[in-house]
Amino acid sequence: MQQKLASWFNSPMGAALLLSLLCPLLYFLGLDNELAFRRSQIENGQWFRLITGNLLHTNHWHLLMNLAGLWVIISLFKWPFRLAGFSLLLLTLFAAEGLGLYWFVPSMMGYVGLSGVLHGLFAFGACNELLNGVRFGWVLIVGVIAKVSYEMASGGSTELASLIDAKVAVESHLVGMLAGIICALLWQWLCKRPGANH
Repeated sequence: MQQKLASWFNSPMGAALLLSLLCPLLYFLGLDNELAFRRSQIENGQWFRLITGNLLHTNHWHLLMNLAGLWVIISLFKWPFRLAGFSLLLLTLFAAEGLGLYWFVPSMMGYVGLSGVLHGLFAFGACNELLNGVRFGWVLIVGVIAKVSYEMASGGSTELASLIDAKVAVESHLVGMLAGIICALLWQWLCKRPGANH
């Protein structure tokens, strides 16, 4: 039993558990002013906000939806990582999300939420399965591209914006999706290099 529990924790499920503890903790501590993505603060050298902004949420609905999405996505795919590798992927997506919004969406003055990273995880999982011969990956990739494209054209769901008490940052979904696809392609390239350990 103890060995099974250790094996479960040393997997993407362990990372999901840690995030499921960390995000509510930060939410209840009310650290938005100190940790949220704020362009003016980042420009003044507070680069950590590029990462920490992804861990904050506007209200409890926003938090619950993001954490539910995290568990669904982690359960949906067969991940090529244990806890350490998956945590590195998450950190990469956190950084890519923050930097992508900072560099390419200058109108984005503030941002909180995990949804951009979740789009990155979904895109990585779908792309990785497709590149490993799982044909259903095509459906998932086309699906997430269609979803994000529709959001970019429509501006996002007004019902969801009302629920989370904030405008849906559809740009974050686009940045996350692109980052996830790029990470999956890089992972495949690394795996196929001569002498790579599989």
